[in-house]
Amino acid sequence: MRIGVLTGGGDVPGLNSVIKSVVYRWTELGRDVIGIRRGWKGLTHVRIGGDLDAEYVRALDRENTRSIDRTGGTVLHTSRTNPGRMKADRLPDHLDRGELAACLSADGTYDLTPVVLRDLEALGIERLVVIGGDDTISFAQVLASKGFPLVAIPKTMDNDVQGTEYCIGFSTAVTRAMEAIDRQRTTLGSHERIGIFRIFGRDSGFTALQTAYVTSARCLIPESPFDLETLIATLVDDKRLNPSRYAFVICAEGAIWKGAKLPEVGEPDAFGHRRKASVGEALAAEIRRRTHEDVLVSELTYDLRSGNPDAFDQMVATTFANVAVDLIRDGITGRMVAIHDGRYSHAPLPDPTLGSRRVDVAHAYNAERFRPQYAGRLGYSVWMERPPA
Repeated sequence: MRIGVLTGGGDVPGLNSVIKSVVYRWTELGRDVIGIRRGWKGLTHVRIGGDLDAEYVRALDRENTRSIDRTGGTVLHTSRTNPGRMKADRLPDHLDRGELAACLSADGTYDLTPVVLRDLEALGIERLVVIGGDDTISFAQVLASKGFPLVAIPKTMDNDVQGTEYCIGFSTAVTRAMEAIDRQRTTLGSHERIGIFRIFGRDSGFTALQTAYVTSARCLIPESPFDLETLIATLVDDKRLNPSRYAFVICAEGAIWKGAKLPEVGEPDAFGHRRKASVGEALAAEIRRRTHEDVLVSELTYDLRSGNPDAFDQMVATTFANVAVDLIRDGITGRMVAIHDGRYSHAPLPDPTLGSRRVDVAHAYNAERFRPQYAGRLGYSVWMERPPA
């Protein structure tokens, strides 16, 4: 049995550890692994015939993956490609008109799912390991519904994939954010500023919440719109009471104050998402206008996903990969590797209609103080998950 492996969406530290571990385990069983380059794009744009199209697929073995886990990113590269809704200007140029006409949807996009299934068959790939977040796994759900056997592995800095307590990349993001904030305290203090650290979290506040937890900071999350006047008064008081005369707040990119709405900017990506305007800059402008305080906005976004994984992400990535191979070996597909109640497990592929997993505000967040809940953690998982009923 030949399996394929791909990484889709944004890169996170730990992806190469998954790829290497999948290759090592599967080749130990005497079987082949094909790496699909550039995420789902590799299965829509690959040219079939003769040798492998090196632009989009490559054979993986122990030799060419031996040291890849020592670096971040993904050696297979990635893209935000949705084969189910591809715009005309993104189509591969080698598809004939008749095939494209059959894929045209009512909204003017093209559903290349039949092309993906055809290419998987032509490449001799019988099982697939899909490493990604909500969007990447949503198309995996489409393939699974068509009968193609696959296993998904969740990754995202936001830790917001439904069905698992943990996604690869999350621990490294929190670790990097903590280090950056601790370094920048000296600058905030030297200039007696209020700092706003904008961090990942379009729809879910897990990254901001956990970073606040380990830096003893205040934080703002999408799940809990905040009172602007109360927040500003709190930060001004924090600055006044701090011997170093600074204060700061960690702000998830999707957080917003009550009654406000930030515009979305830029062109939608392949899954229909547009970027939100910076809530950090908008909040800083309000603080300056109302208090005349000096405010510094620091974007802690892409720096958190670059570089090597921390020890925890390395460990989880390696284990997730081995669990995925175990499932495929045992004939179990259409599942996602997961952590439940702090234990390695597997779950159904997430239902795309459920959206992102979100912070349980009532039990994990103190909205009045803009802080994580520190008390009453007995029985909770390390990731602030409530104990099972």
